[in-house]
Amino acid sequence: MLSLILLAHTLGALSAIDAVMKTRTSQGAIAWAVSLVSFPYVAVPAYWVFGRSQFEGYAEASQENHAAITTLLDRIRPEMEAEFVQPNKGIPEYDAIQKLSQLGITGFNRTELLINGKATFDSILEGISKAQEYILMEFYIVRDDDIGRRIRDALIERANNGVRVYFVYDEFGSKDLSAEYIESLRSAGIEMNPFNTTRGIRNRFQLNFRNHRKIMVVDGVSAWVGGLNIGDDYLGHDPELSPWRDTHMRVDGAAAVQVQAVFLSDWYWATRQLIDLNWRAAPAINGQGQVMIIASGPHQERETATLFFTHAINSARQRLWITSPYFVPDEGIISALQLAVLRGVDVRVIIPGTSDSLLMKKAANYYVEELADSGIKFYEYQDGFLHQKVMLIDNEIATVSTANFDNRSFRLNFEITALVHDAEFAKEVKVMIENDLRKSKLVDTKALKESSYWQHIPRRVARLFAPVL
Repeated sequence: MLSLILLAHTLGALSAIDAVMKTRTSQGAIAWAVSLVSFPYVAVPAYWVFGRSQFEGYAEASQENHAAITTLLDRIRPEMEAEFVQPNKGIPEYDAIQKLSQLGITGFNRTELLINGKATFDSILEGISKAQEYILMEFYIVRDDDIGRRIRDALIERANNGVRVYFVYDEFGSKDLSAEYIESLRSAGIEMNPFNTTRGIRNRFQLNFRNHRKIMVVDGVSAWVGGLNIGDDYLGHDPELSPWRDTHMRVDGAAAVQVQAVFLSDWYWATRQLIDLNWRAAPAINGQGQVMIIASGPHQERETATLFFTHAINSARQRLWITSPYFVPDEGIISALQLAVLRGVDVRVIIPGTSDSLLMKKAANYYVEELADSGIKFYEYQDGFLHQKVMLIDNEIATVSTANFDNRSFRLNFEITALVHDAEFAKEVKVMIENDLRKSKLVDTKALKESSYWQHIPRRVARLFAPVL
């Protein structure tokens, strides 16, 4: 027994050193170090599963086939760069965003805002039906339900007509997906693979990361990005979270090639295979929008999502409207929001009135309470569950993303964000959010601050989990 106790505390001490050296935030490093030394019996296995803040192996995977990837990039880069444009003056400090995304901003894209499930899935199914060469799909959640089977059948029909289909799903998000569903796609010649977060011996306990992206690309000319997964609940068929409020977008043009490049990287991690795709980045007919795709994930040296959203908030001059199902910001985001208000920016944040996670709801209420006197206007959406991840900056810039405003999306998930610089698209987003605001209730922050001692406790306990939420 004594030897087991000694082993546990030794492992705790070694893990604490590892946490101090590798955890990205000081708060997280302190929390892990203290718990690992004090309660190693519970904290050590928890740290092995949840403690990693950087996805190990993804970058190494690219290096394993560095020559092939470099050759591919050298071949496609001139075609992609031909579509890069100088940004409009409305994007300040563009160089910083470009360095974060490692891609340029493309011009002459045609964008379409897809509001809620029916519009999104109708567009996706139409896109599948028109595919001629290949379809790339990557979703966090895939369900074997009505819409899941409709998409499955549409993919099989295209595969039977010679269209290549590549499908990546997150094994955690899609843990309930039936083996029959997967096998039916594979039997049709569709290459369907899990993201394989735990690939490799070193990554066996790497369970805290998620591939949270929801994207589709058709023939390298059209792409879909946004908040909807594949499931009937996203069509509002969940009785507890209905109606479901969400947003996706379609983009035709060179930006689709950027989405394709993100998929290719994930596909290589999941399968160690490179696939032959169309890299002829071409402007869309009647396309006027400037679009940049920002991919973020725990494999990157920089915290791309955190830096991008901080920079975006700092760039706002008149308006900053944010909608997110989960609002658990870190100190940098909080400071940026407070500074925006001080600059005279109209800052509004819409969060769900009804949440699918009590812990996230309590944590969000803590941060709303903390920012009660900042001048930020917080709204709770009342007409069902709000799941969209959209941001409007001033009158010309909007983002449609898979990333929530929380630590998990900023640091632990693989995410993708489409930044659109186009006055007409931004106007559509503005009208959409104004409609959401009419269905929302302004949060009484005074009442929140003056709530009883016992009501404060769960909010403060919930915020302790912020580093992994």
